[in-house]
Parts: sequence; structure tokens; C-alpha cells
Amino acid sequence: MNFEDIPKMIRHLGRTLFGSAPIAPVTDLTGKTAIVTGTSPGSIGFETAKTLAAWGANVIITTRSNPDATVHALMSALALEGKVANIKGHTLDLTSAQSVNTFAEWFQENDEDRLHILINNAGIHLDLLSQWKEPTRTADGFEIHWRTNYLGSAMLTHLLLPQLKNAGKNNGDARVINVSSHLHNKGLNTELFAQQRPYNSWEAYGQSKLATVHHAFEIQRRLAQQFNVKGYVLHPGAIATNISGKGLEGTGLLQKLRNLFSPIEALILLSPVEGAQTQIYCATHPSIVGGVYYERCERGDVNPESNDTLVAERLWDETQTWIQSVSNSPTIETEETAIP
Repeated sequence: MNFEDIPKMIRHLGRTLFGSAPIAPVTDLTGKTAIVTGTSPGSIGFETAKTLAAWGANVIITTRSNPDATVHALMSALALEGKVANIKGHTLDLTSAQSVNTFAEWFQENDEDRLHILINNAGIHLDLLSQWKEPTRTADGFEIHWRTNYLGSAMLTHLLLPQLKNAGKNNGDARVINVSSHLHNKGLNTELFAQQRPYNSWEAYGQSKLATVHHAFEIQRRLAQQFNVKGYVLHPGAIATNISGKGLEGTGLLQKLRNLFSPIEALILLSPVEGAQTQIYCATHPSIVGGVYYERCERGDVNPESNDTLVAERLWDETQTWIQSVSNSPTIETEETAIP
């Protein structure tokens, strides 16, 4: 830990222990279409999808498996509140280009010509005990956090740009919301293109989340003025969700840790409902500014590395090249999406 991190930690702890969790104001979303990735029950994605549907949006949710069960759970929860919702579901594995292609094609074939809100919520944080000495790689050779948290979401976003642009030009604005983490502060621009430090899974996670910040800011620079497609990025907070146990299964420590921390969990961790508020806020608040990093429904402290526009441009261009190589769609990048 660096000494300069201590004031941030003290401020964060104080707000967590003594400050009330912010609540996004209700917004009428009638006629809008939203996609929320990573919506398994008990997650902030589930609560986000539930809220958007309750406020009138047509919501498409994704899970890695059995999306129908999640749709049923959402519809049942909303019915208990007297809400009638329009929710569809589809499988999506962000580590698979084929899965992302299939989802994008399914969305387009279901007469969806406009997309107003895309919330890239799905993500992973594995190896919480930092035991890995070498990176775990996906089938196509990428470090697993990078492939899931950044590349998969970036590919999905770029395949859906036609629908986002159409909504932005015809129905107010369209918004891409990337769910990052305060751990993006562990990321370094110099390692976005080539690993330099000995492998550490927490740093790899931070690299993937720094890339999501660059991606959101670059969307704002490239697409907001001409197409009214805006980019937002956020830290949802420390949340008591299923992700907290990922990477600990089979170690014998998961239940012990839960037993140890359960008495103070409510004091230091947000509930999934509370943790969902900032991404709901970014997706729906009518006057919120794009190209900004948010936390607790307000501007947050962002890693200065994310202000390097030359790095962001290079990351965008290299990502586009890769997406085109694995996409079923025609060339995505055009002069329209280049920086003026």
C-alpha cells in the first residue's frame, strides 16, 4: 500500500460506516430498451435490471447459463410489487467471441433497432487469496480477467454500436455504462499492451478495470458529440454479493471467512440493492455528465493514468482490430467513430 492511498481509505471507510447509501432518483424509462449483463440472482446486475424494468424499460438480461430462471425470478419479484414488466433473457459468455456474436445477432434479429442503455456489469475477480503464480488463460489465450472484464464487454459494445447510435440520434441519448472498480488504481498504462511486473491476479484485475475506464472515456470522446452516445464508468462499492466468494470454492476457507466476517458485513459492505444505485444513476439520471468516473452517485477519484488520451486511442484501435478479426459483422470501425 502506498502512503498516498491512506487518506482515500480513511475517507471511504468513514463514508461506509457513517454515511447513508445513496439512492438513484426514479426516472420514467417507458419506451427505452436496456441490456444488463451479469444478472444472476443476488447480484447488483439483478437489482439493476429489476429497477430498470420497474421504471418502464424493456430489459434484456444476460447470464452465462439458464437466463430463463433469472427472467422468472425478476418477473416474480416485480409481481410481488404489483409491477408488470417486459424482460427477456439470453446466454452470454464474455470469454467466447462466438457467444458475443450470437447474442448481438439475436438482439438484432428480435426487431431491436435501438438500444438506449447498455450496462456492462458482468465481470469476475478470481484468486482472491492471490495464490496464482502464472495467469489463468481463456481458450483463445488471454488472461482471464482481461478477457472477461474488458475485451468481452468491449466487443459486445462495439457490435451494438449501430443500435446505440440509432437511439442516440432519435430518442435523446444512448448510454454505455462500464462497471469498473476502485482497484483500477492498481492498473498501469505501460502494462495495457505488455506485462512488465511479475504476475499478480489483483494487479491483472486492476489492469482490466483501468481498461474499462479508458473505454468509457473514449466512447465519450468519439461518439457523444456526433451520435449522442455517451460513456460512463463507475465503482459500485464494496458489496456483499456472490462475487465475494469466487476463487475460494474448494479451499475450505470460504465458509470460515463468511463466519468470521458476517457480524460486521452489514457495517462495511453494501447490499446488492445499495451497490446497484450508482450504475442505475449513470444509466438514468437525465442531466448526468458523460466521460466521468462515478462512485456513490457522484464524481469519484479516478486513476490519473486514465487521463492519457494517446493510450486510450491506442487501446481503442488495437481492440477494434481484434474485434474485427473475430466478429461475424462487417467492419465496425468507420470514419464516423474516429476522433474528429
